[in-house]
Amino acid sequence: MEETSLHTKQTTDGLGCETPPETNYTRTELNGQNGILEVNDSEGKKEFVPPAIGMEFDSYDDAYNYYNCYAIEAGFNVRVKNSWFKRNSREKYGAVLCCSSQGFKRVKDVNRLRKETRTGCPAMVRMRLVDSKRWRILEVSLEHNHLLGTNGYKSTKKTSSGTKRKLLSNSDTELPPIKLYRALVIDSRNDGTHNLNQTEANTSSNQLNLRKGDTQAMYNYLCRMQLTNPNFFYMMDLNDEGRLLNLFWADARSRAASGYFGDVIFFDTTCLSNKYEVPLVSFVGVNHHGQSVLLGCGLLSSETKESYIWIFNAWLTCTSGLSPQTIITDRCKILHTAVADVFPKSSHRFGLSHIMRKVPEKLGGIKNYDSIRKALLKGVYVALKPFDFEAAWGYLIQHFGIADNEWLRLLYEDRAQWALVYLKDTFFMGMATARPGEILSPFFDKYLHKQTPLKEFLDKYELALQKKHKEEVLADMDSRSTILDLKTRCSFELQLSKVYTKSIFKRFQSEVEEMYSCFSTTQIHIDGPVTIFLVKERVLSEGNRREIRDYEVLYNRAAAEVRCICSCFNFYGYLCRHALCVLNFNGVEEIPSKYILPRWKKDFKRLYVLGHGSGNDDMSLTQLCRSALQVVEEGVISLDHYKVALRAFEELLDRVHSVEEKHV
Repeated sequence: MEETSLHTKQTTDGLGCETPPETNYTRTELNGQNGILEVNDSEGKKEFVPPAIGMEFDSYDDAYNYYNCYAIEAGFNVRVKNSWFKRNSREKYGAVLCCSSQGFKRVKDVNRLRKETRTGCPAMVRMRLVDSKRWRILEVSLEHNHLLGTNGYKSTKKTSSGTKRKLLSNSDTELPPIKLYRALVIDSRNDGTHNLNQTEANTSSNQLNLRKGDTQAMYNYLCRMQLTNPNFFYMMDLNDEGRLLNLFWADARSRAASGYFGDVIFFDTTCLSNKYEVPLVSFVGVNHHGQSVLLGCGLLSSETKESYIWIFNAWLTCTSGLSPQTIITDRCKILHTAVADVFPKSSHRFGLSHIMRKVPEKLGGIKNYDSIRKALLKGVYVALKPFDFEAAWGYLIQHFGIADNEWLRLLYEDRAQWALVYLKDTFFMGMATARPGEILSPFFDKYLHKQTPLKEFLDKYELALQKKHKEEVLADMDSRSTILDLKTRCSFELQLSKVYTKSIFKRFQSEVEEMYSCFSTTQIHIDGPVTIFLVKERVLSEGNRREIRDYEVLYNRAAAEVRCICSCFNFYGYLCRHALCVLNFNGVEEIPSKYILPRWKKDFKRLYVLGHGSGNDDMSLTQLCRSALQVVEEGVISLDHYKVALRAFEELLDRVHSVEEKHV
């Protein structure tokens, strides 16, 4: 199995990409006698090689001469449509070669006597200089909209005397061989070769099942993003024939978000398990407003351990080896083993909302279903201790006589991976779905349906990301400009109203308000510096009845530690009403800093510094890094952002130098 990785790096022109390993390339030579690009197959036979995305050449002239020879053989002329040169240099770094029939004459040229020969032909190749100092073909169109002529066309390119070569097919001059490196990319022969009614293609793990038009759509998207999104990353997994098995990609915003919010991720396989047209998997996190944020996504050919391990490793490569603290997936044994292999230090948990959504399907046909469902919900969401859960489960099984239900039996065996009472030490940062009705929705929930084709999804993909980014920007502005209304006189509410983003503060504020439903805080046990309190709360239960529940809260004044048995802090990232009551009971007026997570703060992105654990105590340097990184993060979003950021840095450097010169 072969693997190719291409991801962008900053170059002097603002556009760049990293060359995949050369071991994945095949070498061919340009035969100067007949102008045909040939490659020897395993049997020594000559095979014509047409232009393809991923081909690489040692120089621009080699690339041009190859395409011109291809044009001679096919029967059309070549014209240079566009060329790009580096700033303050005549070094070329990009070009588009096209058929001479491309485009149309300008209006002012229409009345000339010369016959119109242009037809708006789409045939072209787009290429650029990459980090390997070779020229790579990034986009190809082989289709012509006119009749092709006979061999022997001359090029319209003007070459210098030093590089001029005779390219006519009847030339007696031998052309030196041109080295061609072909990066293994999506095989365009996949496109349109599958029967849409062929069911075997959906289950084949030998290659990704791409429908007609999908390959070109994927080509166009990857090439466009590589040119316009400087920090774009993608990686491909190829089989022995060079066919695409799996694909992973992440744009600049997703890569930046992984650094900020990659501590807890939800690996969404909804499209795979429900057999969507697009076999999409997504890495999803939660931002400082509690909104879902995309950290990367991919296409998988099969639900196998090998595919999952590959996509996890691809995400690790993209994030420079940054493993999540917690990873949430659907309940699946294959996924469980793959996560253990790639993320051995991460806490792996099964999404509770995914399990509860399957209850109607798995138990709906059983007698007394409504009563069974209520008993199950009570055991899952109300139980505070393992003993309570075990008792509730035993009652469920014995009372309703469903001990032989295979789904429930296997679910019980996996209880340590999904039951809340066993997950109290796991950090979920708002993705625990620890309350009835809470769900982990797919990131593309409103943009992707079972029958959505890949071509349509790629268009909606960018719309979805733009919409999500706009929501985050508006939430940032709202958090910085809005004066929050306080609903109590509690000092905790005032304290965090100055710190948290608006949406997270609203969630915390509800806990402060509900402190008034806790009517008793009693000390029940002392063990050295640790004191255990019992907090009684009136809660609304079924049938609008009020019932009293007891919550044990551990408090250590010396260590400024407070822990409630409901584990709200680990599940949601802020203290619960029970813990707040204990702090208030002990005369504490401010929440300890350890319980104010930086990821919920209004200025979290400004405060976040990559490599902040380096031990550098120079506050002035830290502040400069914070400010610079904020500009860098915005600067990698697009080419326009990059140009503005780079110009600003250059101007700023000049101003700093001018300050130094004044003191000389």
